[in-house]
Amino acid sequence: MTPRLGLVVNPIAGMGGRVGLHGTDGPALEAAVRRGAVAVAPHRARRALERLRALAPDVPVLAAEGPLGGDHVTGGVAEILPRTRTGPTTAEDTREAVRRMADAGVALVLFAGGDGTARDVVEAAGTSVPVLGVPSGVKMHSGVFATGPEAAGETAARFLARPGACRDAEVVDLAGDGPRVFGVARVPDAGSALQRAKAFTARSGDADLAALGREVAGEMRDDRVYLLGPGTTVAYVNAALGLPASLLGVDAVLGGRLVAEDASETELLALLAEHPAATLVLGVVGGQGFLLGRGNQQLSATVLDAVGAGHIEILADRGKVAALDPPVLRIDVGDEHATAPITGYRKVRTGRGRSTVLRIVAEGLSRSPGP
Repeated sequence: MTPRLGLVVNPIAGMGGRVGLHGTDGPALEAAVRRGAVAVAPHRARRALERLRALAPDVPVLAAEGPLGGDHVTGGVAEILPRTRTGPTTAEDTREAVRRMADAGVALVLFAGGDGTARDVVEAAGTSVPVLGVPSGVKMHSGVFATGPEAAGETAARFLARPGACRDAEVVDLAGDGPRVFGVARVPDAGSALQRAKAFTARSGDADLAALGREVAGEMRDDRVYLLGPGTTVAYVNAALGLPASLLGVDAVLGGRLVAEDASETELLALLAEHPAATLVLGVVGGQGFLLGRGNQQLSATVLDAVGAGHIEILADRGKVAALDPPVLRIDVGDEHATAPITGYRKVRTGRGRSTVLRIVAEGLSRSPGP
């Protein structure tokens, strides 16, 4: 019997990213809709399925009904798993669908969402069936996600063709004052096609990063707007300027003043239209090596195009750089026009007067069609 794929999509996952929110849980969803947020996860799920179908067109798919999966399946063999309740979809719909898929004997559950969705999937599946995430949330700290939608589709196709080795992966989400491990899942052992869980490790040295922050702040010109990305490393630049840092969002500085705090994509574009001379300062997600597409979706392809690839500064703690395996930085934006100029080898500043060179790769672009 041909192994079946289970498909679950969280239709609201990731909607808050571009509008400057840091998730879509609870009232954040209403706020995202008011700000004009659009669905993200369905499009990314379809990208993963297109890649899977290109490699394995006859794989049967058991999809949750409607926006939870079935609406996004095109081509191939598909069976729809009806919902048992009415009304807006909920986390319980996800958990119930996954439990029923496991009982039906699917070989792999492919889900599109973020860390919250991963928690629901693993709560239902445990380690009884392998799972694989299509990264679609605002944040993806867990180790159950592929590096991008196409990588997810390719990994799923390979695994279903020859179900085999799996490994344990942690499901990590923010809770209270910091990150917490909520469970362990079984995922296909797909090497570099899977992202690592975000590393929450001690920094190499606060003094080094503080000195780097002062150096970058000292280079700032009054006639340029500086977009300061999220994270503790870039926050040292804010500190050197005597300004607060959003930590999870993007701030804008002009002439030493904070002109936008935790800005959305729309706010950033309006600022760039008024002040086209701009520099973007980015940090790196520890352990994963992501530069764009994880927790900074407001830095969209349109924003990147407005800034220009030649005006991006990358800052990274040298401990984070040393821990990268493989030693590359990743972009998951999904727009070749904006990201192609950023890829390749680029300087990464790791301390005052100190830098290294790392290769930047874009997920989902120009991937080989071969199996």
